[in-house]
Amino acid sequence: MNMQWLHNDAAALNPEIKQQALERQAELTKPPGALGQLESLAVQLAAMQGKVKPNLDNIHISVFAADHGIAANKNISAFPQAVTAEMVRNFSRGGAAINVLAKQLDSTLEVINLGTIGALEPLPSVLEQRIAAGTADFSKQAAMTEAQLDAALDAGKQAVIRADSAELFIGGEMGIGNTSSASAIACVLLNLPASDLVGAGTGLDKSGISNKSSFINQALKLHQHADSPLEILRCLGGFEIAALVGSYLYCAQSGKPVLIDGFISSTAALVASKLCPSASSWFFYAHTSAEPGHLHIMNALKASPLLNMGMRLGEASGAAMAVPILQMACALHNEMATFSEAGVSNKDD
Repeated sequence: MNMQWLHNDAAALNPEIKQQALERQAELTKPPGALGQLESLAVQLAAMQGKVKPNLDNIHISVFAADHGIAANKNISAFPQAVTAEMVRNFSRGGAAINVLAKQLDSTLEVINLGTIGALEPLPSVLEQRIAAGTADFSKQAAMTEAQLDAALDAGKQAVIRADSAELFIGGEMGIGNTSSASAIACVLLNLPASDLVGAGTGLDKSGISNKSSFINQALKLHQHADSPLEILRCLGGFEIAALVGSYLYCAQSGKPVLIDGFISSTAALVASKLCPSASSWFFYAHTSAEPGHLHIMNALKASPLLNMGMRLGEASGAAMAVPILQMACALHNEMATFSEAGVSNKDD
């Protein structure tokens, strides 16, 4: 599989359109800056889309699902590994939070099974792209082979290709044990101890969090040779996290705005930004996760999440909640009258 695309540069934002969007903001019937972050969001989207009046009518959500070998260890998760496959079935039936939110947004939603431990029967609205029966236990060996990593990254790229007409891409994840994987990756990339990053995940108590940290510390020692973002991802990541990395990189390369979900998705965004620093100019960050490690990642990315509602579900649910904010930013930017149109005196008049 040719993976040279991973090293392509991100597309450039349109500076002329950005300037014109800034000029339009200055002409709208409001004091400068009165709409706060909504103003900069609209200007950023204008520069991304290459048009002074951006719009977000077509939203695409891809949820990647996979199991993690690390979850076989006791107390890594409050839920058993079987839940990953069970939740994929729930997605298929339309019963998960992201199904409800996607319906409210009238967005396209697809679920991609990259590697549940047990093979799944054919399910409506679920794409079977199974790489393996979950990753290996990264506290004992590398989570993925190079071929598996390439396949997962490519799965993310293919999701973006399927979302070709979308004006905004959202990636989600489902996988018991994936907060352990994300925490381990973030520990290495941020040079922080596990105790600073590890949280409750699916609902661990204090003892469970301590146990989870111990397994991650064991893994960090085992894989201390990993010295590049891709090798860190291969040794400590999950299929769904790698797919998110691939999707974010390809979105940036092809000029498609991305709305990043919570802790796990932001870890993938951190990996993507390490591989291609300019990619982050295409990212919006939806919400502040209740996972303690998320704040460290947001600080590293110099990111300002749009919401803080104590969410930590995953599935792209936090990102879906933030979509209306971006849509409202566009509507205000596009539809408000200018001072001259409204016959209102500007402060300089």
